[in-house]
Amino acid sequence: MTKRARDIMTSDPACCSPTTTLDEVAKLMAYNDCGEIPVVDPADHIVGVVTDRDIVCRVVAEGKNPIAYTAESCMSGPVVTVQADAPLDEVVAAMEEHQIRRVLVAGAPRDVAELVREVSRDNVTTSPGDVSPADGHDARRSRRRSRS
Repeated sequence: MTKRARDIMTSDPACCSPTTTLDEVAKLMAYNDCGEIPVVDPADHIVGVVTDRDIVCRVVAEGKNPIAYTAESCMSGPVVTVQADAPLDEVVAAMEEHQIRRVLVAGAPRDVAELVREVSRDNVTTSPGDVSPADGHDARRSRRRSRS
């Protein structure tokens, strides 16, 4: 049986709004033990993602205060997604093609945040068909959204 994105995705990732301050985004990352937070607009459309690297390289390394900046000012986009039924080789290929460490998994319609999940390279091993479970932190990853 072929493993699919839905088999290894993280359920109910934390999300933030474009106006969430970066210190709050960082707190969401720490609380949820993750390195990427999807950014959704008021209509629940995915408009970008903020990674821990985005915050460090675009804000902290430039001497800026994360409290003074929002997710919108720091987020990466356009967002790369794969479908929930995509085989893992397609998931890995998308991650390699776009040189990303995490990819969002979307259902139909692909822009509804409720259906967004995250797959990271930590979830996919190099052995074909050998997949680790989602990272063991799902109990702490209930859908918490900051709408500041």
